[in-house]
Amino acid sequence: MIEELIIRSLCDTLPDEPADALFLFGQTTDNQESVFAAARQLLQQKRAKKVLFMNTEPISGYPGFNSWKNALISSGVEEGLLEPVSRVSADNDILHTGFEAESLMVHAREKQYKHLIVTASPFQQPRAFMAAVTAALRVYPELYLYSQPGSTMPWKEEVVHSQGKVQAARAGLIAGEMTRIRKYHEIGDLASVEDVIVYLNKRDTGYLSS
Repeated sequence: MIEELIIRSLCDTLPDEPADALFLFGQTTDNQESVFAAARQLLQQKRAKKVLFMNTEPISGYPGFNSWKNALISSGVEEGLLEPVSRVSADNDILHTGFEAESLMVHAREKQYKHLIVTASPFQQPRAFMAAVTAALRVYPELYLYSQPGSTMPWKEEVVHSQGKVQAARAGLIAGEMTRIRKYHEIGDLASVEDVIVYLNKRDTGYLSS
């Protein structure tokens, strides 16, 4: 079933109406243009009303909210479309995908958003979407989540990833993402592949509230 989930997360259908927001999972400087490109495209196409990302200082390889805000404004995105997502715990001294997803769900519930798109670099997208669904099932199960991978960047380019500690060609990072999916599910940090597919099927048939 992992094959189905990977393909659906990389080739998802988006809602007909503009989503309330697009959330960008934190990336290192090497990979941030991937999600920036997706943000510009979805805003231009009016597929999302605003762009969300974590409101932190530089941490775990993520350049921080102000750096991303300035970069996106410089590339033509209106400042008023950029919305910070606060950390659910200021005591957390690292930033990781699960923590971002939990913070996003709390934010979305407070804002009463109904439809969100989540974006990460393509090699990270399946796990990032799984993390978002996992957090939604725990915090905000009626939220409609959609998956949109970032723009593809050269696969054989050497980059830094994973909290700024892992360096490899982007293609070489795929195996590590698959390992993390298995590991984090085993320790209870990720929903099962089956549960995420059930979520997708309910979403696509309009039965998330059931």
